[in-house]
Amino acid sequence: MTQQHMSVVILAAGQGTRMKSKQPKVLHAIGGKSLLGHVIHTARQLNPQQTVVVYGHGGEQVKTALANEKVLWVEQLQQLGTGHAVDQATPLLSDDHIILVLYGDVPLINAVTLADLVKQASSGCLAILTVHLQDPHGYGRIVRDPQGHIQRIVEQKDASREELAISEINTGILAVSAKRLKAWLKQLDNANAQGEYYLTDIIAMAVKDGVAVKAAHPASEDEVLGVNSRSQLAHLERAYQRQQAESLMAKGVTVIDPNRLDVRGSLEIGQDVTLDVNVVLEGHVVIESDVYIGPNCVIRDSFIGQGVHMQAMCVVDQAKVGANSLIGPYSRLRPGAELKGDNHIGNFVEVKNSVIGQGSKVNHLTYIGDTDMGSGVNIGAGTITANYDGANKHRTVIGDDASTGSNSVLVAPVTIGNGATIGAGSVIAKDAPDGKLTVARARQVTLEHWQRPKKKK
Repeated sequence: MTQQHMSVVILAAGQGTRMKSKQPKVLHAIGGKSLLGHVIHTARQLNPQQTVVVYGHGGEQVKTALANEKVLWVEQLQQLGTGHAVDQATPLLSDDHIILVLYGDVPLINAVTLADLVKQASSGCLAILTVHLQDPHGYGRIVRDPQGHIQRIVEQKDASREELAISEINTGILAVSAKRLKAWLKQLDNANAQGEYYLTDIIAMAVKDGVAVKAAHPASEDEVLGVNSRSQLAHLERAYQRQQAESLMAKGVTVIDPNRLDVRGSLEIGQDVTLDVNVVLEGHVVIESDVYIGPNCVIRDSFIGQGVHMQAMCVVDQAKVGANSLIGPYSRLRPGAELKGDNHIGNFVEVKNSVIGQGSKVNHLTYIGDTDMGSGVNIGAGTITANYDGANKHRTVIGDDASTGSNSVLVAPVTIGNGATIGAGSVIAKDAPDGKLTVARARQVTLEHWQRPKKKK
């Protein structure tokens, strides 16, 4: 987004004790991605020369979870404040770069906001991101002179009564030249209520050195809110999901209730799609145009073709659903399920690692696993492919236009021929020939003199 030579420093060393968790705070997720993952993703959009992550508590967990990210890792062995944390990264920072300081627990910061901040800093000033809050409790306050120029930042615990009344707060996010930053960091002391080296103290140093301090502001307060508790995590989750819903609606998607949609990954979606309430989309999901997804459906790492109608309570996991198929209600498509199109997969049907040919129907109370099914097949209610012998999986092949009666069991490996019909209640352990009726069931017997037992008095 910007051609300015710059580096990003992300502070992610905090313990997050209020999270009450064994997991490092920055690994808690919003929208299916870790807090730190969101910040790294946003930083990447600015095309920095390098991104440095300063880690501390749970460092190995953090590095392992984000091992695929192209970042430099620096450990802060002792948590002595934000100024100390940034100083750990300075040996890796080029003097001629603008340094953008971000926080691993502030996940919704927007790249456009940051690009504006970096642009201001490139003019030679110290650029800081501030926001006005109705309740500024806990945040450092922006102290300005009578002319409105920023003079310094005072932390909550060090502020006077008059300073506590200030509503403009410091987000901690700033951009400045590396050369100046390094010089100011060397002058920091910890003579404050927390006994820490505050990064915010460099604002007063900049004023003393005659460097202009300018403020930029985010479009939304949610951009700069951090996560220190489960409650704050939940608040930003809903804020993030609202953003996703607004973006989808702007693309021509109908979201029945924007407060009851969860997107936990990446989504490619066409026009005139309707997402009913409590739909959850995880991983990478592709949904083509004119699709209806009913209430309480979960779709994970899957492709949904054009014109699909998915009724309530379906789970689709690593599967492909061809165009104009009718799914559900209460259907489950497991990994490897591939529907070629115009299919009906009905209530309480499970399909796993199987190809379902064009126009084939599996409507009721059925399990289809490890199966290659042709086109135009009709599977009767209660049909089971017995694909597991206790040690190995075997495949079932069902030819075009075949039909199974209710309560049939197909014992793999087995082939049902083209146009074959399986009689209801059959257990088929041998191949059934093309175009024939195959029945495998015990002869029906009625015992004339049998009497039902009676309960003893």
